[in-house]
Amino acid sequence: MGKITFVLGGARSGKSSWAEARALEMERSGATVVYLATCEYRADDTEMCDRIARHRSRRPSSWKTVEEPYGIEDVVASLDAGSVALVDCMSLWVSNLLLMTPEQDDSGAADAVLERVRVFFDAAKRSSGDVIVVSNETGCGVVPSSHLGRLYRDILGWANQEAARTADEVWFLVAGLPQRLK
Repeated sequence: MGKITFVLGGARSGKSSWAEARALEMERSGATVVYLATCEYRADDTEMCDRIARHRSRRPSSWKTVEEPYGIEDVVASLDAGSVALVDCMSLWVSNLLLMTPEQDDSGAADAVLERVRVFFDAAKRSSGDVIVVSNETGCGVVPSSHLGRLYRDILGWANQEAARTADEVWFLVAGLPQRLK
């Protein structure tokens, strides 16, 4: 069984860069790195395309990149010993799952997404490789003005709690400064 590291922080807190540096350290120690990108590429979203390009440009060419917006548990379950998966990020994955969930009441949508989160972390616990999971902390910001925004914030908060319970290490980044929580 591998180790699960959970990296949490607000927008532009430095969480992705910190997690990438951690994966690079592991690679220097002999690990094979799989970068698991959860953002779904859409050519019509130029701002997101620019973000994706920046993320791609800072990754070493030795890293294998898997772009998977939905089935990340399958990728993590197939990791070999001596590898590390960097999942960037769980918050986009939760958004993807919420938006693909058939119309139902809030508790039904939350239950469906959180079940997938549990399945993912079960796969990560059983994985032969290590897993680094990056996520946004959305509970410290402004209360979203839309119903869907509030539902997303709530579901991501519960997903982050599941991640923190399951992880071997939990880090919180504020202004680029890592704080170990667990």
